Amino acid sequence: MEIMGDSKISIDYEVVGKENDLAVKIILLGDSAVGKSKLIERFLLDDYKPHQLSTYALTLFRYKTQILEKAVSVDFWDTAGQERFESLHPSYYHQASCAILIFDSVRKITYKNLKKWYEELRQYRPEIPCFCAVNKIDENFEATHKSFAFPTKNQLPFYYVSASDGTNVVKLFNDAISAAITYRINPTDLSDQIIDELEALQ
Repeated sequence: MEIMGDSKISIDYEVVGKENDLAVKIILLGDSAVGKSKLIERFLLDDYKPHQLSTYALTLFRYKTQILEKAVSVDFWDTAGQERFESLHPSYYHQASCAILIFDSVRKITYKNLKKWYEELRQYRPEIPCFCAVNKIDENFEATHKSFAFPTKNQLPFYYVSASDGTNVVKLFNDAISAAITYRINPTDLSDQIIDELEALQ
């Protein structure tokens, strides 16, 4: 497993992997400080370090796994503070196979802003699977007894998670990886189908 933090990513991004490997890109969306990086770290390292300062560039976390005897490279892309500019560069969305929307159980504004993030996602990636999660339920356990209209309205799988104690983190990311692989094998977006056909000719 390779993990790369505080990395500036070229806008000419390509899903990478050895020949015959399957490579997928999963992007995380949501307001600053909702815990996107901490959730990835919990999934990859089973380790949580509070009070870490936000980075200012894109952060890429690479995870390698084996599924059905096939090597899979998963690149998790974290906004790493760029959400402060209210709009992400189109390269952030380029070739993404799945997205995870995250909000904070103790800050209502982060829930209200999901609509903005979802609309921007669908502008660039109208067909990819998308998941939604409320983080920091360890700080506000009452949130687990609430139903949230946004994921229901948009028919998004919804998870109550905590980067601090690990609740549902592995399930969220494993489900996202499975959905990303399924989409990558059978893309429904026309542009993705064209890219796959061009790659097959090379």
